[in-house]
Amino acid sequence: MPVHPFLHLMNSPQSLPLFPLHSVLLPGAVMGLRVFETRYLDLVRECGRTSSSFGVCLILDGEEVGVPATPAAWGVEALIEDFDVGADGVLVLRLRGGRRFHVLDTQARDNGLVIAQAEWCERDSDDELQPEHALLGTLLERILEQLGGEYASAGPALLDQAAWVGWRLAELLPLQPQQRLTLLQEAEPQRRLDLLLEWIPEIDVPDEEAL
Repeated sequence: MPVHPFLHLMNSPQSLPLFPLHSVLLPGAVMGLRVFETRYLDLVRECGRTSSSFGVCLILDGEEVGVPATPAAWGVEALIEDFDVGADGVLVLRLRGGRRFHVLDTQARDNGLVIAQAEWCERDSDDELQPEHALLGTLLERILEQLGGEYASAGPALLDQAAWVGWRLAELLPLQPQQRLTLLQEAEPQRRLDLLLEWIPEIDVPDEEAL
């Protein structure tokens, strides 16, 4: 069967500016980001002008400022939800994680901005939480009850979605950046939940004794 031209376009590598960080942005998660380097201020202006986005990748080698860092090959689209200027005059963005992507190649512009050739990953399936992962749904529900905030009103429908439960636990549990990167590389929501179950005994989980 021939591939629809639109689907071919969606699966073709696209140029995506990167903002490498020492932290991992996850799908659906919120991140605050201070922006002060010229290359990134220019990037933010361009995103505002063209209604475009940029990618956030974990730094594998290097720093967030100065010489371009080496980014991981997997990242998440950063959507600018809001912005403000702090008391020190620095621009502060509120980002929301969007689509996952896989970096095929990178090059740095003269100003140090890293541009990736990236493929968008397929969107998560709507699989329901399986019985072997029920513990994770219960754990997330208790964490959300404690934290409140934007997830406080999450109902049974969300708490029964394997992908949503996995990403919210990845966001809220005290995981290491490399663990979050491992989850980003995994295409199957159920496999992400398997990994979280493996890691829970090694991390400080709120109210774990009560589960």
